[in-house]
Amino acid sequence: MNAVTFLSPVTQEIKLVEERMRMQADESHPDLRAALEHLLAAGGKRVRPTLGLLVGNMLNAPLDKLVTLGAAVELLHTATLVHDDLIDGALLRRGMPTLNARWSPPATVLTGDFLFARAAKLAAEADHLALMKLFSETLAIIVNGELTQMFTSRGLISRDNYYKRIYAKTASLFEMTSRASAMVSPVDDSMIESMRDFGYQVGMAFQIVDDILDFNGEQAAVGKPLGSDLHNGLVTLPAIFYAEANPDDADVLSLPNGGWTNTENMTRLVENIRASNSSRLAMHEAERHVDRALAILATLENCAEREALENLAKYIVDRKV
Repeated sequence: MNAVTFLSPVTQEIKLVEERMRMQADESHPDLRAALEHLLAAGGKRVRPTLGLLVGNMLNAPLDKLVTLGAAVELLHTATLVHDDLIDGALLRRGMPTLNARWSPPATVLTGDFLFARAAKLAAEADHLALMKLFSETLAIIVNGELTQMFTSRGLISRDNYYKRIYAKTASLFEMTSRASAMVSPVDDSMIESMRDFGYQVGMAFQIVDDILDFNGEQAAVGKPLGSDLHNGLVTLPAIFYAEANPDDADVLSLPNGGWTNTENMTRLVENIRASNSSRLAMHEAERHVDRALAILATLENCAEREALENLAKYIVDRKV
């Protein structure tokens, strides 16, 4: 599924979103402006603002609010990436140097903080109190999820922990985006709930596929060593499936006791997971989330935006990076 099939209905609106994002550093320190330009130049398919624009256009929301919301969401997402790259020590993202590869840790942290602040400012400009509350609650979920991952998730083989982590890390922002777009539209609470659920389903699928690509993607495209999550002690869904099928594997047994710090053992475990059917089983789970998302759309009136949202959902399980 080519991304163009869901991007094309909102190509011009996405340009407006990026313009609004650039404006947030107009009166700031020159290095902040340069940093934001660098981050925007790194690309990305703008999946989150595209989701918001498609939902809002389908539900007849005002375009100015959707553009403002899209810029807020993408700035929030970008800020989390800046901090994540620093925490992980990542030097490349999408083949380009990360900010922390170019700047000192303090400067990188402050840049992320600036982006969080500007994202909050944009959310406030939507002039919708409930939306501002939703935005702040989502940011708290993301940060709490990162802290949970950092302090209590290393080496833990737990489906419950995994699902909570990927909701906090990824699905919560997808959920907020589609829900917020419905909130600024002339629709009732049942439609807002349907769009919230749609965002949740595609967000969960998105992160599961990311975790599959961490094992089976092309390293040059993924932009980091394969199996890097496991080498950092994070047990994702393919590894959980493997552990459930191979409970006596010595490398699996070592994980709760810090075995993930042994590079040789984890390299072997990554290769065993790659050779197993664990990624295929994880993909089946991602596909079930997408099926639920498509079932939600099937209840709505057919239109160009609905078709594009269907294509977006299908793209999530077809993508290679």
